[in-house]
Amino acid sequence: MTAGTDAKSAIEAVWRIEAARVIAGVARLVGDVGLAEELAQDALVAALEQWPSEGVPRNPGAWLMTAAKRRGIDTIRRQQVLQKHLPALAGQESTDDSEFDAVLEQDPIEDDLLRLIFTACHPVLKPEARVALTLRMLGGLSTDEIARAFLVPDATVGQRISRAKRALADAKVPFELPTGADRAARLTSVLEVIYLIFNEGYSATAGDDWMRPALCQEAMRVGRVLAGLMPAEAEVHGLVALLEIQASRSAARTGPDGKVVTLLEQDRRRWDRLLITRGLAALARAEELGGGTYTLQAAIAACHARARTAEETDWPAIAGLYARLAELAPSPIVELNRAVAVSMAEGPGAGLAVLDPLLEEPALRGYHLLPSVRGDLLFKLGRRAEARAEFERAAGMTRNEAERALLLGRAEECVA
Repeated sequence: MTAGTDAKSAIEAVWRIEAARVIAGVARLVGDVGLAEELAQDALVAALEQWPSEGVPRNPGAWLMTAAKRRGIDTIRRQQVLQKHLPALAGQESTDDSEFDAVLEQDPIEDDLLRLIFTACHPVLKPEARVALTLRMLGGLSTDEIARAFLVPDATVGQRISRAKRALADAKVPFELPTGADRAARLTSVLEVIYLIFNEGYSATAGDDWMRPALCQEAMRVGRVLAGLMPAEAEVHGLVALLEIQASRSAARTGPDGKVVTLLEQDRRRWDRLLITRGLAALARAEELGGGTYTLQAAIAACHARARTAEETDWPAIAGLYARLAELAPSPIVELNRAVAVSMAEGPGAGLAVLDPLLEEPALRGYHLLPSVRGDLLFKLGRRAEARAEFERAAGMTRNEAERALLLGRAEECVA
């Protein structure tokens, strides 16, 4: 491996770790996250040009930050708004690092990171734009990496990111921490984005792969960062707990042949005990602080994690937790999950009684898990012809090939 290749690998690793900090630090200077991301990218290009010949600096993250900040200063000068943004430097022809660093480091970088998270996940943006911008700015992922993760063209992701930056600028979204009621609403948006990223990695909506672990890892990383920045927010810890516990099952969710393995059939020896331990610790913290919907979902996941075998699962407790969740945040999806838990606790007939009213629910029209669950309950009740029809209907709805194969396999069981 050549020195140039070593340098390029080092740059990629440093960028993945430092991108968010660099963008956040520069965004406080220029007041525009879109411009800050471009300036940070310029610094990355400079590193790609210089490090292979000059060597990787002793503190590469600081090098990138300084390079991006300098570009920010130059941009402000060109825009002739230096006096407004940097009064300490107004009217000067040149400056050195100590002068602009004094202005730029008024707040800790952790505050800047938090500002960046809240800005990238701003409700003014469409959900898919929030996801793309978060992965780009907080994860340091390239456009093509995001496109591959979501099985969409590079151009589509590029347009989402460009439009998101423009929407933030047009809405004059300030690079600041929200306060009061706005803070709670904005935090809800942040948590939704992280969960969306995780879910797309955990159960891919389309394509051949059942999971995309890189997205799960990125969601957990951002969640952990957020928990460190907001240690008193119960739902942040609740979400982290949920992600950690769910991710602990990843290795057991497919067999050696790549086929999907359902939760009750998984080899629990393959579950990641470290992730479970971390998840349970985060859950305890969330419950101590009060918690909410994510905390309840994490508590449900914890019931599975604590059971050494599928038979030991405390289904009455899970059904009770879903009932509490339905009261706190009623939705057809929660009710569908409650139907599964009730069926396991009280029998398939009881579960079907909870599920059947959902057949007229508009929000679940086209949702493949409704006929999938109904098919399972009908199968257990011995109504195999009906079950087969439901499994086939579910298979026709899903866009994930691994899941389609599983559902068609279940349909075949009905005639065995």
